[in-house]
Amino acid sequence: MKRTSVAHLNCSVAQTLDVVGEWWTLLVVRNLMFGQRRFEAIQGDLGIARNILSDRLGTLVEHGIVDRVKYQDHPERFEYRLTDKGRDLFPVVAALMAWGDKWAAPLGKPIDLVHSCGHVATPTVVCDHCGGALELRSVKATGGPGWTRAGGDLPAT
Repeated sequence: MKRTSVAHLNCSVAQTLDVVGEWWTLLVVRNLMFGQRRFEAIQGDLGIARNILSDRLGTLVEHGIVDRVKYQDHPERFEYRLTDKGRDLFPVVAALMAWGDKWAAPLGKPIDLVHSCGHVATPTVVCDHCGGALELRSVKATGGPGWTRAGGDLPAT
């Protein structure tokens, strides 16, 4: 059962969740990020029902996050590749991994992310201006270019 849309909210988090917030979607994106491109491989790895995977991939293609590319004519077969828009979800997936590693992995981190420098990296969100850690206590919400009063007051910080 599809959840009610939150697309009517003037909120970037709500708009993002309207696209990638269904169960399985970010796991499908994660598998694509780590090299699985074919339906059967993703389905087998996740154990997801074929109709659900087909629906999630269709949504990702519809929103330009994934391209569906034919790799065989007879029979027709396709693989799925992340677009630039899809690759831009990596920090989201990495942040969820970091949170899960800290709060939901009783046996320890299931995988390590090894950076191109050769070291295991811990995903961290930083200010793009000063490089300082971007934490709840170091930010406040203010109206941006897309904010309208019709959306209500800004959250208190």
